[in-house]
Amino acid sequence: MAGGISLHAVDVARGVPAEGMRVELYALRDGQRDRLAESRLCANGALDHPVVGGAGVTAGVYEAVFHIGPWLRAQGVGAAEPAFLEEAPFRFTVTDVDQHYHLPLKFTPWGYSLFRGA
Repeated sequence: MAGGISLHAVDVARGVPAEGMRVELYALRDGQRDRLAESRLCANGALDHPVVGGAGVTAGVYEAVFHIGPWLRAQGVGAAEPAFLEEAPFRFTVTDVDQHYHLPLKFTPWGYSLFRGA
C-alpha cells in the first residue's frame, strides 16, 4: 500500500484487537491542530478511513490519539475512571507522502508500545 496513514490497536494482555476504540488523527500545521480523522476501530482493530489511502495526507507533523481508558471500561476490564492510561498520544512526522505509515499500538491497562510498522 503506497501513501496514507493507518492506525491499528491490539490489547496484548487479552490477545484481542481493539474493536470500537476511539481514535483521532491530527495534522499539526502552523501552530494549529487540525483533525483529519476521528473514528472507531473496526473488528480487526484497524482504522477504516480515507486517510489510510492517503486522503488529506501531506508532509508534516501528525498526532494520533488512542482512547485506551474508555475502551477498557467498555470491555469490562475494570479500568478505574480515570484509568492509569486514559489516552495514548503518538506524534510523528511524514516526510515522504508516497510511503505508507502504519502505526500499530500494542497495549495493556498498564503500558503501551507505539511504533512505525511494516
